[in-house]
Amino acid sequence: MAIFAVANSQLSFNLFNFSVSRREAFISRQAASGIRHRFFSSRWLSLNSPPTNTHSRSFDSFKLRCSITNTDVHFNQVATEDEDLSATDSTTPILQLKSDVLETESLNILTGDTYVDNLLTTLPVLSEEEQEALAATPAHPEGLYAFYASCLAGNLVEQLWNFAWPSAIALLHPSLLPVAVMGFFTKLVIIIGGPLVGKLMDHSPRVPSYIFLNAVQASAQLLSVAMIIHAHSVSSASASSSLLHPWFAVLVIAGAIEKLSGVALGVAMERDWVVLLAGTNRPTALAQANAVLNRIDLLCEIAGTSLFGILLSRYDPVTCLKFAAGLMMSSLPVMIGLTWLTNKLSAGVLDRAKCSQSCCRTAAEGPLPDADNLVDTGLKAIKLGWREYIQQPVLPASLAYVLLYFNVVLTPGSLMTAFLTQRGLNPSIIGGFSGLCAFMGVAATFISATLVRRFGILKAGAVGLIFQASLLTIAVAIYQSGPLAQRSPLLFFLCLIVLSRLGHMSYDIVGAQILQTGIPSSKANLIGTTEISVASLAESLMLGIAIIANDVSHFGFLALLSLLSVVGASWIFCRWLLNPTEEQRSLFSFDPQF
Repeated sequence: MAIFAVANSQLSFNLFNFSVSRREAFISRQAASGIRHRFFSSRWLSLNSPPTNTHSRSFDSFKLRCSITNTDVHFNQVATEDEDLSATDSTTPILQLKSDVLETESLNILTGDTYVDNLLTTLPVLSEEEQEALAATPAHPEGLYAFYASCLAGNLVEQLWNFAWPSAIALLHPSLLPVAVMGFFTKLVIIIGGPLVGKLMDHSPRVPSYIFLNAVQASAQLLSVAMIIHAHSVSSASASSSLLHPWFAVLVIAGAIEKLSGVALGVAMERDWVVLLAGTNRPTALAQANAVLNRIDLLCEIAGTSLFGILLSRYDPVTCLKFAAGLMMSSLPVMIGLTWLTNKLSAGVLDRAKCSQSCCRTAAEGPLPDADNLVDTGLKAIKLGWREYIQQPVLPASLAYVLLYFNVVLTPGSLMTAFLTQRGLNPSIIGGFSGLCAFMGVAATFISATLVRRFGILKAGAVGLIFQASLLTIAVAIYQSGPLAQRSPLLFFLCLIVLSRLGHMSYDIVGAQILQTGIPSSKANLIGTTEISVASLAESLMLGIAIIANDVSHFGFLALLSLLSVVGASWIFCRWLLNPTEEQRSLFSFDPQF
């Protein structure tokens, strides 16, 4: 074996026409990269050659040209690191080159640092404008548009139903009790089942689970429609007696399943799907996608509530419910088709694994739910969900979001709809109130962008919460100052609630991006559904109070409790903003105002 040794550290080689045939590549890629360092440090360079009869072919594949001046040459016998010469009869000639004067201009070998520097200078660097354009471009724009269409079809039916069922039930009895009971048990099911459904979704394929939940939600809605129609045909004398009928029990169960499916679908869309379609490393595109989703949801709320309110003012409740049932049945195949189209147009990005196997199957999470031990699995999922929720780095922002769920009165929800219906307001006016609240949400999608640019993402959330708390304080003060027997004070009271939605939805939009930034994608469904469970717990507490104080005369007390929850949410968020941790600073290092 022939070995060359360079004894002068200033000797440099100009390597070009370096080629190794694929068949006779005796030097690996790692060894090739190490050649530069061995030449530079004047260490031994050992070239493994094949047997004697293949020497000529080997050196035909390895070509080295160099310039050497004033060099003495002599041979020496040495043992290599990989061979034991004592085991062979042959010796290995060593060529040592010693030079005092070397041509450095004709020899040019890059050191490790120089090689990296030269390599980096050849890489293309995007300008600031190009980087901004890339950040604003969705990763899968065609799939994102199909996703928007699917959300439009689903949200229209859901928002119409959210307004239809409390209106139809409130027309049965002059009390808040049936609506409060339904809301209470619905939230209780979400508290228990939310983490379990979230864990199942984290371990299930996205598209099949999404289609399955859509089918479950539509079936539950149709069953609820049938029960309410039956209730209107056999109306009982009092609200308490209606709670004992079988149809009401079926209605509560169907309503809980429908709401749980809707929560799971909402978490999947807002925390998982939109992030993949817009791009995790494209913050501007993600912010724009979040704003579009909010606009779709709010526009559907405007259309759904206004449409059902107009129908209810002209036709009887049974006819309106039949129209809603027809809309539910027709929208389901449309949503399924658009879901399939979304995945196809996004090059199957929704079929990708949600996380690595080591991340998804940690010892803490345990195995997938077992049908033979579903209760135990559910309890473990709840425990895991609550632990992950408490340990999330953006917990104060999430708690502020949860406290807003205590506000079940000063918001266009089921209790407010039942309250206004029992005060004798025209259904079209009630629908217009809900539609205006949703319109404020649409306006918030534009205003929130201005707030973020001016104050930063975190301070923009604080501005929204403080604005909402201020207007609701005035509204409650007006209500407490005297009974709203006349229409003008009542309309002014409702107008303040409408304007307060501007702050509420501004925080909702900003808070969604805060949570998307602070929660890892591998735990998005688990933490998201657990967060909804905690919020449902808060809402169920208020609904429990409403069950006790179910008379309309106690509405002012419920409004005061709702106001305190909004003030508490503002205080928690602002306190967190003034005292952030180092982890929170690193997460929001892009925010110049933080």
